[in-house]
Amino acid sequence: MDAAAVPFRAPAPVPHAKPLGAVRFVLTASRNPLEIWGERAYREPFVSARWLGNPTIIVSDPAAIRYFMVENARNYGMQPLRQRVLRPILRDGLLTAEGELWRRTRRAMAPIFTPRNIEGFAATMLARSVAFAEGLSQRPGQVDVALEMTLLTYDILQATLFTGDIAGDPVEFANAVSRFLHIMGRADPFDILDLPAFLPRPTRLLGRRSERYFRTLIADTIEKRQRMLRSGENAAPHDLLTLLLQAEGLSRSEVEDNIITFIGAGHETTARALGWTLYLLSQAPDEREKVEAELDTLLDGLDDPVEWPERLVHTRAAFEEAMRLYPPAPSLNRTALEADSFGAIEVPKGASVLILPWVVHRHRRLWSDPESFVPSRFLPQDRTAIDRYQYLPFGIGPRVCIGQSFAMQEGIVALAALMRHLRFDYVGPRPPMPIQKITVQPDKGLPMTVRRRN
Repeated sequence: MDAAAVPFRAPAPVPHAKPLGAVRFVLTASRNPLEIWGERAYREPFVSARWLGNPTIIVSDPAAIRYFMVENARNYGMQPLRQRVLRPILRDGLLTAEGELWRRTRRAMAPIFTPRNIEGFAATMLARSVAFAEGLSQRPGQVDVALEMTLLTYDILQATLFTGDIAGDPVEFANAVSRFLHIMGRADPFDILDLPAFLPRPTRLLGRRSERYFRTLIADTIEKRQRMLRSGENAAPHDLLTLLLQAEGLSRSEVEDNIITFIGAGHETTARALGWTLYLLSQAPDEREKVEAELDTLLDGLDDPVEWPERLVHTRAAFEEAMRLYPPAPSLNRTALEADSFGAIEVPKGASVLILPWVVHRHRRLWSDPESFVPSRFLPQDRTAIDRYQYLPFGIGPRVCIGQSFAMQEGIVALAALMRHLRFDYVGPRPPMPIQKITVQPDKGLPMTVRRRN
């Protein structure tokens, strides 16, 4: 085989051969949960174990995933550890709401994410991405693309969520977002050990002031928009904030929680997917040339960015393959409300059932050359070979990400705008190592040079 045709092997932690002891498990889970999973998890359809005394089943078989997450989803609630980490921050947002609150919120928000509304944001996504690309092209030396993509997706989010209409200084707001995201998704050792809730969590204490400040800015922005809506002068822009405030069935505090969820989970996940895509393409010149050739050939005839996700097949394939290797949401954790079974899988009441996109997307039985960057898997003629339940970048079942169409449109439009005239080359001293916080992030950023292609 020609060396140029050898797929790039994406960096990842090496699965351990033996189970982790209790102390090592807690330390590893606090540092980087991606390092928890052993070799068996990547080879077998399911693995049963006891972690810290709790029955736990890691499920990777697509048919079993469909059963637990779709067909019998009512029997599985959110895992307590996940809620202990995220609920104090996101409160009643859609990501952490449960039961009737979740059902009511989901019904209220569904009309916001209709294709018509999402497509209406495409032009704004493109304009912000083009402006951002132009700014990057004028930056000398190297930039941290991981950081830059969070700035880009934040810029897109504030334009589509707030139309730039933020109470206070936008730069100050962006800094508050950055500090808030730094504290999100970090599993405190006290949470992992399920110590009583009244004991302060050191990791959250460090971020409490930033969280209060961030929530105050959000509350002031909502109040500003509500005054515009009450004025009756049609002054309020048609953006996600207006749609949220006009949704039936959401209280003021629930609107606030869901805005924070959009910011915390929404823009962060797309930013990570973009960063990893640019990194992987920089390490796979043949694949990068395919994307660049597609953009050079097609974009001049595709004025409407709404068409891009379907027409730019190589660009989309690279983005989707990056989300396979580095899924934005690497774990979907549930707890069995009653005893259950599927095939050879026995689930005791109270057991943790873990559906791990990080593991499923790299499973030896499900993928050919699973650790390599092979975008052709997702080209239209080959994608039909992928089972619906073996590729889960946006989750699955009733709690599938409500904003996945928004995220896909944003990701493809931004990636195309960035790569149309720019080339990104990785210059880090070593390959980036993925770590799990709320998303899969590079441990030391993504230092890259950026130059014009033409």
